[in-house]
Amino acid sequence: MCGSRARNKDCRAVRRGGGSYIGRVLKVAIGRKAAQLNGPKRVYLDHAATTPVLPDARAAVFQALERWSNPSSPHTDGRAARAALEKARRTIADALEWRHDVVLTSGASEAILIAARQAKVPGRAIGATEHDAVRAAFGRAKVVPVGEAGLIDRGALAEMIAGTPSLVAIQQVNNETGVIQPIDQIAAEIRAAGSLLLADCAQSAGKLPLPDANFISVSAHKLGGPPGVGALLVRDLARLHAVGGQEKGYRRGTENLPAAAGFAAALSAGAYDMARLSQLRQALEKEIEGAGGTVIGNAAPRLATIGCYAMPGVTSASQLVQFDLAGFSVSAGSACSSGSMKPSRVLQAMELPEEVVGSAIRVSFGADTTDDDVAAFVAEWRRIFARAQRSAA
Repeated sequence: MCGSRARNKDCRAVRRGGGSYIGRVLKVAIGRKAAQLNGPKRVYLDHAATTPVLPDARAAVFQALERWSNPSSPHTDGRAARAALEKARRTIADALEWRHDVVLTSGASEAILIAARQAKVPGRAIGATEHDAVRAAFGRAKVVPVGEAGLIDRGALAEMIAGTPSLVAIQQVNNETGVIQPIDQIAAEIRAAGSLLLADCAQSAGKLPLPDANFISVSAHKLGGPPGVGALLVRDLARLHAVGGQEKGYRRGTENLPAAAGFAAALSAGAYDMARLSQLRQALEKEIEGAGGTVIGNAAPRLATIGCYAMPGVTSASQLVQFDLAGFSVSAGSACSSGSMKPSRVLQAMELPEEVVGSAIRVSFGADTTDDDVAAFVAEWRRIFARAQRSAA
């Protein structure tokens, strides 16, 4: 440890400190690491992947951990845990303005899987830009195309489900572009055809009114709750095959009371000021377009917290590395698949030019994203683009 002049300060600290030599070495190493971690503040702009747990949600989780009994147990302790679980369930339903059943799950992916496997209709169809969790759960389903703006081709959907009652999965908000589907109109058309709608609302819950769907999947960690909990909102349980076990027989496994309590608290907090975030994104996109970038999906309505931007001539992978080194957390699409760095299936389904698909990144806001965060990101975006242009000259 003391073999170089640059480390003399650490060496002196080791020699001066009390206790064992190993203990003193560890103390110095931990201090050095803490100094690194406490360097320049990072700007987190990947809230569509996951967002920080809100203080109210964190407190609710720790409080519920004191009720450690199994909610399915018939004794007094179990009944107390059951009462707390049902209170959390009611709070979730009330916050989402849902007047029907709430099946608690381990997240939106499991909620989607339950609907896909247990819905009592023979056909299956999904939108071309659905999350990978939907594609995996639905297997060999019909795929409904989208247009260049990312909106569902409703004529094609009508043809696909004509004569075959189907479960149709459509996102209310796309997780990569923020495009908002006309979900209520789609729901009415699906219902008129004798089919069922599963609306994936992982990105929209707590931010937009929920649609009039048969099933809705939601996730706590996208809105300030803890990871590992979500729900399938069910309009009519009779439309699902029961599997036995917990959640009125529609989901097996011990209920996660602490996570459910945190989920309920996060929804109750109402942390998102969507008007403010909309203004913030408008300011960001004005700067991006002014600097020569492309805003993807802006021909359709979009959620204020998600934007997808292409930087001409700079690959998505290169941007991610450069932004990360500069202290910015952004992504190239869904966190469930962006680690592979494959071209975005969502952008390809929109039939965007290859150079746009290969140079796009996602920027997503949280409840506490600030003007300063956006200004810093724009400045770094301009620096990266300028470097690329100089290199190409």
